[in-house]
Amino acid sequence: MIRIRHIGDYHKVTSWLEKLREAFHLGILDKYGKMGVDALSAATPVDSGLTAASWSYEIQNDGGKATVSFNNSNINQGVNIAIILQYGHGTGTGGYVAGRDYINPAIQPVFDKLAEDAWKEVLSL
Repeated sequence: MIRIRHIGDYHKVTSWLEKLREAFHLGILDKYGKMGVDALSAATPVDSGLTAASWSYEIQNDGGKATVSFNNSNINQGVNIAIILQYGHGTGTGGYVAGRDYINPAIQPVFDKLAEDAWKEVLSL
């Protein structure tokens, strides 16, 4: 017969494993954040190039839930230029400039690859 006796808790081991898991997830999100910025920059319609060069990403980790957000900092007169390129906008003379869906097609392959890699990770556990 095998008998195991344990005194104390596994706090140190559990804490170490949680930190390791967190670092893994944040590293994966960092990789896909960079991929997303590259894809968005390449797909952004270019006039001056400022909007294409203004993409960034941010990783947030809150309560064990990590998210990656993509942002564009090109603001002109309080208007985010990336958004009006995507959805269109009215002109000052009563006209309308139609939007061009460039964000969704650019970022979808990044999301697909992230989901594929995450699923492979789950299956390998």
